[in-house]
Amino acid sequence: MLEKKYRFHGHGSLRYLYKNNHTARSRHFLLRYVANKQRVHSRLTIIVGKKVYKSSAKRNRIRRRVYEAVQKFWPELSQGYDIAITVYSAEVFLLPYEHLVAEIKQLLSQIPPSGTSDET
Repeated sequence: MLEKKYRFHGHGSLRYLYKNNHTARSRHFLLRYVANKQRVHSRLTIIVGKKVYKSSAKRNRIRRRVYEAVQKFWPELSQGYDIAITVYSAEVFLLPYEHLVAEIKQLLSQIPPSGTSDET
């Protein structure tokens, strides 16, 4: 699990992210990101809806697996972004860890480096 300072707290900042985001999509995930010039560190949240699994234990397991995969690439990630990864496929629960990590890496590589013109 990522440290508390790298995670979202409250819904206000998520509203801003949903209004002003850039998106990238893969087979199992939707990545939303927006530059946040007021923060030094990037923040991340993983969203797993009830439509994916009704059981909260299974949703939390998926969330923990995705956080673990993201944690591998967190030091290399561009700083100053708010990032939300939405899981929209129940297959992630049974997906082999290597495939999960590869898909997360491919998604996170679509976030531009800090200081580029893609930021708003």
